[in-house]
Amino acid sequence: MVDRIGIPKKLSWGFLGVMLFMMGDGLEAGWLSPFLIENGLSVQHAAAIFTVYGITIALASWFSGVCLEAFGAKQTMLMGLLFYIIGTAGFISFGFESMNYPVMLLTYFIKGFGYPLFAYSFLTWVIYRTPKSRLSTAVGWFWVAYCAGMMVLGAWYSSYAIQYLGYINTLWTSIFWVCLGAFFALVINRDKFEKKQASNKREKLNEIVKGITILKSNPGVAVGGVVRVINTLGTYGFPVFLPMHMAEHGIETTVWLQLWGTIFLGNIIFNLIFGVVGDKLGWKNTIIWFGGVGCAIFTILLYYTPIITNGNLIITSIVGFIWGGLLAGYVPIGALVPSIAGNNKGAAMSILNLGAGLSAFVAPALALAFIGIVGAEGVIWIFSLLYLASAIMVTFIRVPKEGETQKETNSLVS
Repeated sequence: MVDRIGIPKKLSWGFLGVMLFMMGDGLEAGWLSPFLIENGLSVQHAAAIFTVYGITIALASWFSGVCLEAFGAKQTMLMGLLFYIIGTAGFISFGFESMNYPVMLLTYFIKGFGYPLFAYSFLTWVIYRTPKSRLSTAVGWFWVAYCAGMMVLGAWYSSYAIQYLGYINTLWTSIFWVCLGAFFALVINRDKFEKKQASNKREKLNEIVKGITILKSNPGVAVGGVVRVINTLGTYGFPVFLPMHMAEHGIETTVWLQLWGTIFLGNIIFNLIFGVVGDKLGWKNTIIWFGGVGCAIFTILLYYTPIITNGNLIITSIVGFIWGGLLAGYVPIGALVPSIAGNNKGAAMSILNLGAGLSAFVAPALALAFIGIVGAEGVIWIFSLLYLASAIMVTFIRVPKEGETQKETNSLVS
């Protein structure tokens, strides 16, 4: 049955494992920063902790694909699990409980290597293991598991757990959830990934370096990386200024949080839908028209709707839901870019994963750089034009014919 809905049967337990791992990873996202500030840290100190966390996420995202090829899938995912456990345990025991700022910086930095090495390595594994005709659908299922764990189940569980267990004990339970996820993904999941054979350490190092050199040898992969950065500009950029804009037009901050949840409900649902659409309509067509053009239009509408409707929450929520759904129109980028990389799919995925990590920096940086010059309205138009630009970029990516890639599909799996 799982094959029929687009999930590779041999990897099905891994999807559950990713969802549970991301549930553990995301359970403190909604409350950690205000909790730290309430307990004596400044806003700048709290921001710095998340900044160093973002740096390691970007680094680990970049090398997740090539590490998988050099060391193997389960070994790379196990490294991610160990980084998470060591970083989290150190953060709670030696930093969080005593509010030791230097220790919190170091341990949260270590924790940042965790989920990219675990989740993004599994995504690369899925891409190697899935037939081209179902690849976009399988990628869509991955993002359903990823987003459902991090953005829904983690937040939902945490909202109850902190009432009964307290903040510190709730953080400790995150280790239980990531270990449970690892059990399903690494133990129950019996599929095997054969790493590339390297006769010496130099060859293994060359495999890792491909995460950089592929940018020059395959410009299409570089273009895909830029498109991936643009993909989530709104995700990371809107929270910088849109809540204030909404409040000015009758949608208060608490209501905005509900609206933001509605937006990502649409995103989770359409992650799967656009995965299937991408396999039927074509990867490039889906990204161009639904992702690029669709997001460009609805980014503008999301800004102007509360102005036009005097803060009508229902209409604004509908527009936001559609925007979140169209954001999922970029899902086939995870199938498109590896398909043009030949046997270097891991390196291509490293670039896409790097784009995902960099977006967390680029989006708020753009908002902060231009909001004082052109205001929130101007930033919205910049984001919209960048979404349109991404659609144009995708038109220049050449998709190889079936015959050119068919022999490579299972080259590293058995």
